Amino acid sequence: MAVFGGANFGSVSFSSHLLNQQSCFLSCPLRLLPSSSSSNRTSLLCVVKSFSGSVTADTDTSSDAANSLLRDTSNDAGPARMSTDWKLAKAYCKSGDTFEGEVEGFNGGGLLIRFHSLVAFLPYPQLTPSRSCKEPQKSIHEIAKTLVGSMLPVKVVQADEENKKLILSEKLALWPKYSKTVNVGDVFTGRVGSVEDYGAFIHLRFDDGLYHLTGLVHVSEVSWDYVQDVRDVLRDGDEVRVIVTNIDKEKSRITLSIKQLEDDPLLETLDKVILKDSSSGSPSLSSYNGDTIEPLPGLETILEELLQEDGIEAVKINRQGFEKRVVSQDLQLWLSNTPPSEGKFVLLARAGRQVQEIHLTTSLDQQGIKKALQRVLERVP
Repeated sequence: MAVFGGANFGSVSFSSHLLNQQSCFLSCPLRLLPSSSSSNRTSLLCVVKSFSGSVTADTDTSSDAANSLLRDTSNDAGPARMSTDWKLAKAYCKSGDTFEGEVEGFNGGGLLIRFHSLVAFLPYPQLTPSRSCKEPQKSIHEIAKTLVGSMLPVKVVQADEENKKLILSEKLALWPKYSKTVNVGDVFTGRVGSVEDYGAFIHLRFDDGLYHLTGLVHVSEVSWDYVQDVRDVLRDGDEVRVIVTNIDKEKSRITLSIKQLEDDPLLETLDKVILKDSSSGSPSLSSYNGDTIEPLPGLETILEELLQEDGIEAVKINRQGFEKRVVSQDLQLWLSNTPPSEGKFVLLARAGRQVQEIHLTTSLDQQGIKKALQRVLERVP
């Protein structure tokens, strides 16, 4: 199997991760409750119980049940106050201001938090990661139980009066406080929070030992090797080192990389790839006429296909060497960043301990060669 380092991948939006966690909040539409009191709290717990099932189930039945339970008490707030509180919620959503809300209960998908006469919903993924990372042995529902009665800093992220949805986020409320201490190039120890097809979300550990922010490592930034499935490399709870590559303060997003903490194979030459012999101080390189070097298994087919690409005029194995250890039995390819000489670029191939240097005579630039290699690797089984 051939593996080509340095392939280009597209970017990914964080928006799907922000609120769409299996649409967990949709199973708990906003309900109106009277002001907190010992008698009214019983009604609230009844509502929580009615929503404690699957967070992805159909909501019509549970909505009707909640309405039935609250029919006699929901009018206590009064239409005027309800309207005023919805206007206030929309103002908070527009301004981005934070407030502290009391946790009055929880269900399968998140926390129920008091907002004046309204009860808002905070999906579990919108809790600060420090809560789950601090006690990873606890389930999210055990953590939620300990939060009942406490005050949380939150931000309104959705205020939909027509559909009775008032959605909050603790993550976004704390973003300004901690993001201002983060800069591009900073290195963090992190914990894998979740793994998706497009990458992994990493919780960042700060100097106080707590995990306050979450960033995304796109699949293309996990390793210099080709990664088909991120789950083959990372699992929930894994501890990793990451470097910050981008901060979007407007969208509250942090982009991370794992592979950029390692040497970029595109910058390597054959002299750097092959370890030097400790006694002689020189690498074990051999230079031959290219016709006398037998290509690595699978390489000959790739070179023949490269010659079919427009702009590639000649391909020649120039020299080879042997490393002191086996890095991979698979055939791996790198395009060296060595400056081209007389239109010749350097391609490195490795399998087992053996490394070969191939000279490409071409009119293409480096990006053009990368694309040609990608096309070839897609054709070669």
